[in-house]
Amino acid sequence: MTKKICIVYTGGTIGMKRSDKGYETAPGFLKEYLSAHPAVNHPEVPDLHFIEYDPLIDSANMTPDHWNALAKTIQLEYDKFDGFVVLHGTDTMAYTASVLSFMLEHLSKPVIITGSQIPIGEIRSDAIKNLMGAITIAAHYTIPEVCIFFDTYLFRGNRAKKVDATGFGAFKSPNFPALARVGVNIDVRSKLVLPMPEQPLSIVFIKPCDIAILRLYPGIQESSIAKIITQPVKAVVLETFGLGNIPNDNQALFDLFRQATEQGILLINVSQCVRAKVNMNAYATAHDLKVARVLSGHDMTIEAVIGKLYYLLSQKLSMDELRARFEYDLRGEMEAMVCG
Repeated sequence: MTKKICIVYTGGTIGMKRSDKGYETAPGFLKEYLSAHPAVNHPEVPDLHFIEYDPLIDSANMTPDHWNALAKTIQLEYDKFDGFVVLHGTDTMAYTASVLSFMLEHLSKPVIITGSQIPIGEIRSDAIKNLMGAITIAAHYTIPEVCIFFDTYLFRGNRAKKVDATGFGAFKSPNFPALARVGVNIDVRSKLVLPMPEQPLSIVFIKPCDIAILRLYPGIQESSIAKIITQPVKAVVLETFGLGNIPNDNQALFDLFRQATEQGILLINVSQCVRAKVNMNAYATAHDLKVARVLSGHDMTIEAVIGKLYYLLSQKLSMDELRARFEYDLRGEMEAMVCG
């Protein structure tokens, strides 16, 4: 039986056209271009159904409302197709992939997000390679996950991050291997793929949440921190040094963190390093955070932390439930049983 794939075009560079102002969205152009492209019309390509958003979204403008709309689209079309390919701008692609991985509970079909660094109508575009790779994997492999396919790699969506603004290999998965690589052959590392769920798909829609990110640096003043770590903020992601370290010779800084957790603000410790696993037992400079009940971000990307916080804070959970579920691996977003 011929597989059916739904392509959801949200916007982004892949379907843009040149203008006097630079590249800009062009409604209808991408579908028209693909309808005449020989690769898309090859007899071995699965049946494709194209949904184009109106208006198209530059991914820099992506919001939780857009995530909810995208999740709703997948929910409405879910029973009709074998897989989904979401075309998306690269700037916030990792955020969308991360949050969707949590929103789409019990996902049993591939949802593969891709795009391009150069628009599809340009001579050196990477668009067709990325699109056809995503379509092929979505149609022929059992991968019940939200993924990013870019260049030649398939990454778990909540493990990926954009690392290059101009190179074709724009995305990497710093703390987890790629799920697949596409070359002459397609090499899928099946043992890394999440297991097939037993329950039907359900959606947790995202609500507006006050989340802040605080990047620590040498000499940061507690007065600056105090302005951020205060209600109505619900969670603050602390970008710390190395394995999760902070200055430990400043009692006022420790007091701020301790008071914040006592007031019901979730503080999450993530490393500024691209490749790292937070370990608040390794150095004395992280010990105070543990005493202040700051949660470990383990080896999660900042995008995965933000997506997970949106997901958890959008539900009716007690503070104890929030804390427990944050430190539990929900969608393969972190290494289980990481010390910290």
